[in-house]
Amino acid sequence: QVQFVESGGGSVQAGGSLTLFCAAPAYASSSCMGWFRQAPGKEREGVAAIWAIGTTYYTDSVKAPFIISRDNSKNTLALQMNGLKPEDAAMYYCAARRMYRTCNPKISFRDYSYWGQGTQVTVSS
Repeated sequence: QVQFVESGGGSVQAGGSLTLFCAAPAYASSSCMGWFRQAPGKEREGVAAIWAIGTTYYTDSVKAPFIISRDNSKNTLALQMNGLKPEDAAMYYCAARRMYRTCNPKISFRDYSYWGQGTQVTVSS
C-alpha cells in the first residue's frame, strides 16, 4: 500500500512561517508531487507542485511566498510557507500522480492518485 506521511503542521501567528514535510514511497521520485489544502466547507485547492527534475508550479491564488522542494534521494517533499495569513489555515495534504506522470501547471486534485492523511495548519491573527 502506498504511504505518504505529512508532518510539520501546527499553530502559528499571522506573518509567521512553517515548513511541511512529506515522506513518500520510493516510486514517487519519478512522479509529479504536490501540496494541496482544504479548509472546512471548501474544495481541496492545489498549492504547489514539483516535477521529478525539480520544475515547480504554484497556484496564483497562493499569496504568501511558499516554496516547494523535493529530495529524491530521501523520498521527501517539503513546503516552506512564509508570511502566513489566517486564510492559509487548512488541512494540508501531499499527493503524487501515477509514476512518470508530469505536472500540469493547473494543479488539480483530480490529477493526483495517491494521498497522505494531512497535517493541520492554524494561523491566528
